[in-house]
Amino acid sequence: MKSPVIKRSIVIAGHKTSVSLEDAFWKGMKEIAVGRDIALSDLVALIDTGRRHGNLSSAIRLFVLDHYRTQAGEGRAARDAAARARSAALRAD
Repeated sequence: MKSPVIKRSIVIAGHKTSVSLEDAFWKGMKEIAVGRDIALSDLVALIDTGRRHGNLSSAIRLFVLDHYRTQAGEGRAARDAAARARSAALRAD
């Protein structure tokens, strides 16, 4: 059985390293990099400099997870605000 983890090489601050991640995390990182208009290697460098412990692969997984959790929270907050506005409008009628 083939492992879902994919090992890729990337250059960070002029140093070549390899990172093993599931394809979903690679895709998530690419989406985040495009959304921020930065190169994937620059995003990985930012994650690398910001990590406090653990390996780079784990830091990337946590970064991607946090990014999408934040997006989900912002979406939920917007939906809740819209629901409150609808409710207030119905009460005013």
